[in-house]
Amino acid sequence: MRRYRSILFFIALLSVVGCATTDDLRRVHGDLARQIQVTNEKIASVEQGWAPLKDELKNEIEGLRKEIAKTNEAIPPLRGNQAEGRAEITETREQLQQIRGTIDGLRKELSTSSLRTTKREEEEKILREKLDNLTFKISFIENFLGIGKKDEPAESPTEKTGKQAPAAKDAAGIGKMDKESLYAAAYGLFKEGKYEKARESFENFLKQYPDTEFSDNAQFWVGECYYFEKKYEKAIVEYDKVTKNFPEGNKVPYALLKQGLSFLKLGDKASAKLLLQQVIKDFPNTSQARIARATLLEVK
Repeated sequence: MRRYRSILFFIALLSVVGCATTDDLRRVHGDLARQIQVTNEKIASVEQGWAPLKDELKNEIEGLRKEIAKTNEAIPPLRGNQAEGRAEITETREQLQQIRGTIDGLRKELSTSSLRTTKREEEEKILREKLDNLTFKISFIENFLGIGKKDEPAESPTEKTGKQAPAAKDAAGIGKMDKESLYAAAYGLFKEGKYEKARESFENFLKQYPDTEFSDNAQFWVGECYYFEKKYEKAIVEYDKVTKNFPEGNKVPYALLKQGLSFLKLGDKASAKLLLQQVIKDFPNTSQARIARATLLEVK
C-alpha cells in the first residue's frame, strides 16, 4: 500500500508540475500494474492456503456443536438422578438419626438395668452378711452355752430312701456351679450340721474363687466346721487364714474371738487371753468385744 501511495503521489506530482512525459506515464502505469498483479497473486495464494484450514475449522466447529447438543441432552437426566440421589441421601441420614436415637435409648435402658442389677447384688450381699452374722451368733451362743449340735443329725427321710437333697450334692457336682450357687450349697450343708461335707465344699469354693466377696466368709466357715467337729487345732489355723488373707473382711473379729475360744478348749489360757484382749482393743463396742469381756471374766 505504501508503494501505491508513492506511485500515485509521483503521478500527481508530475501532473501538477506538468513535466511528465508519455513514456514516464507508461512506465509508471506498468509498474503499478505489476504491483497490482503481484498483490493479486499473493491474495490468491493466501486464499488457496486458507481454504483447507477453513474447511477443517468448519468441521471442528460442527463437531463441537454436536457434542454440545449431546451434552445438553444428557444434562436433564443427570440433574434428575442427582436430585434422586440427594433425596436418598436425605432419607438415609434420617434413618441413621433414628437408629442413633434407638441406640441411645437402649444404652440408657442398659445403664439403668445395670444400676438396678448392681443395687440388687449389693442388697443381696448385705442380706447374706446379715444372715451369716445371725447364724454365727446363734451357733456361738449355742456352743457357748453347751447346747449346740455335738453330733450330726440323724439321716433325713430323703437319705434313707437313697435320694440326695439338693443342698447335699457332692463337691464335684457343686464345683460346676457359679460362685453364688456353690457358696449357698456349702452353707446349706453347714446349717444341716454336715460339717465335713460343708468344709469340703467351702474348700472347693476357695480353690475356684479365692478372692471374691464370699471368700472371707467361706474361709471363716471352714474354721467353724473344724470347731464344731472339735478339731480345735485345725480350727485355729483356719481362723488365722481369715485374719491374714482377708484383713479388711467383716469376719476378722469373729475369727479372732473363735481363735481365743479354741485356745480355751485346748487349755491354753495365755494365748486365749491375748486374743480376747485383741478383740476388745481392735473392735470395741461390738458384740464380739462384749463376749470377749464376759469370757475373760470367767477365765482364771
